[in-house]
Amino acid sequence: MSKSKAVVYIRLKDGVLDPQGKTIAHAMSNMGYNEFESVRSGRFFELECDSRPDLEKRIDEICRKLLANPVIENYKVEMIA
Repeated sequence: MSKSKAVVYIRLKDGVLDPQGKTIAHAMSNMGYNEFESVRSGRFFELECDSRPDLEKRIDEICRKLLANPVIENYKVEMIA
């Protein structure tokens, strides 16, 4: 059976307060990197599994139920293999 790999990117929706991004932006400024106006943080997951016809649908379901909070976060799935 062939293998599949997906990368899931999750980030806060626009307008949602991002304390981690604010902290990083402040630290960057303190380090002398003053050219950046803002930082938005996020996270990603790499998922590897056996290929199956409904894989993208199942990953979308996992994102909605487990990996992301759809109320405050957006997610994007890239199938890379």
